[in-house]
Amino acid sequence: MEKYTEKIIDEIKKIPKEAAPEFYRKIRLLRTEFLIESKKKKRRGSLRGIWKGARIGDELIEEAKRSLFAYEAAGKFGKHK
Repeated sequence: MEKYTEKIIDEIKKIPKEAAPEFYRKIRLLRTEFLIESKKKKRRGSLRGIWKGARIGDELIEEAKRSLFAYEAAGKFGKHK
């Protein structure tokens, strides 16, 4: 890695000063894109067992639906509760 870092720094030193702001924007964009790509590659762990055998009744499901989808509880375009 250090070998490439030195090569990059040598190349940067050769850039004309008037081009530095645009070059900086492009380098920053590349760096952030690499970070985003590396984050995308990570796999999310399994959620298996998170509820540990909990049972959820119909009443809780209906309550959740009403709180999340109030427009359905009041009719398609009715008043929100």
